[in-house]
Amino acid sequence: MQLPVALLDTLRGLFPADALSADAAECLAYGYDNSRRQAQPDAVVFPTEHAQVVALVRACRSARTPLVARGRGTNTTGASVPVAGGVIASFERMNRILRIDVENRYAVVEPGVLNGELQAALAVHGFFWPPDPTSSPYCTVGGNLACNAAGPRAVKYGSCRENTLGLRAVSGAGEEFRCGVYTSKGATGYDLTRLLIGAEGTLALITEATLRLTPKPAARRTLSASYTNVAAAAAAVARIMAQPVTPCALEFLDGQSLQLARRHAGDAIPGAGALLIVEVDGDADALANAANAIARAARGDGLLEMRVAADATQVESLWAARRALSPALRTLAPNKINEDVVVPVSRLPELIDGLADISAKYTIPIVGFGHAGNGNIHVNLLYRPEDPLQSANAPDCLAAVFELVLALDGTLSGEHGIGLAKRDFLARALDAQALALMRGIKAQFDPDGILNPGKLLPDAGP
Repeated sequence: MQLPVALLDTLRGLFPADALSADAAECLAYGYDNSRRQAQPDAVVFPTEHAQVVALVRACRSARTPLVARGRGTNTTGASVPVAGGVIASFERMNRILRIDVENRYAVVEPGVLNGELQAALAVHGFFWPPDPTSSPYCTVGGNLACNAAGPRAVKYGSCRENTLGLRAVSGAGEEFRCGVYTSKGATGYDLTRLLIGAEGTLALITEATLRLTPKPAARRTLSASYTNVAAAAAAVARIMAQPVTPCALEFLDGQSLQLARRHAGDAIPGAGALLIVEVDGDADALANAANAIARAARGDGLLEMRVAADATQVESLWAARRALSPALRTLAPNKINEDVVVPVSRLPELIDGLADISAKYTIPIVGFGHAGNGNIHVNLLYRPEDPLQSANAPDCLAAVFELVLALDGTLSGEHGIGLAKRDFLARALDAQALALMRGIKAQFDPDGILNPGKLLPDAGP
């Protein structure tokens, strides 16, 4: 589509020349995300304040023009791809940390603040914000909130929903509002804060977030446990999570993941059928007992070796190898379908066994790793487009993975969101009445459907 002349004139009045572009080549760079999907927006704007966002939404609504919010494009489901064209609102310049309130344990930030920069600013005060996705050095807080991103620490400290107190936002109707609290407790009406988190910008554009802060632990200890096969490692995860000590991270890597990790970190990563990276934190005096409890639970059939990281260098080597896995998978196959499914922890062994069967049936390698402590496994289907059998089998293989997850009482996404990649499967995960209620909520917030159209919710049936 082409922007209406009146809308373009309005945008020129709202944004200075260096904060607005309708040049096709410049706009192209804002039409893709890490899903490797791409679409052409008609214009890109760079808001720097809340009032601009209010005026922007109202202008787009008046012109019935799609409007898509964007952080840094690290999403893997196509959630920020402008499939209907229109205007991209890139929040990269709305990136101020407005307030850090140590006494009341919260920070107020704009959506374009990078997760890593926020963590560095909080560390000076002895605090951190628990969501820590692998992309934290270059993903934004607004993007984290849009997908309810989490990361390894979610197993102990929770996701964005558990660590956000309140929001300032603009609905698709152009109405500005605040929701949530500045206190650690609150029971005043419907929880709009948690509703907007994970909504992928389909209900409102977030312009400010009040984040719950957590004091940095005094000490941390990192263990790695290698196993003969993935089933043994999955069983160990269930044992670890069934005992009283909650690890602050519990990561799972299958055999193929380990091969890639060894290329990155060498002998710091053992050769095995599967590996768990386990971290505990807390008071230094209690840490030894906590680590021992985790180690006892990790022992069992199939354990090859257990190591305790001797120093910070070894710890960083382990985590660097883990962070490198997702991009390194493209060295195995150029096409990667990356899904972040979740099952109850006790059913992880069934998930792992089922994925092996699906891989064999469809002749597509499946590599798994992720946040095993809360059952969130990143399932990667690797196929080569020049192989006609693999290309033909990929859609059915993905559908089989989702069917397996749902059969195990799991869910389609833990932290990547739905976006484009999973929207057609949502009707299998939710009943018709739940979807109808969600569509009603969408209509209330965004009556003309301008905010991020084509995402999250599947099209309604006849």
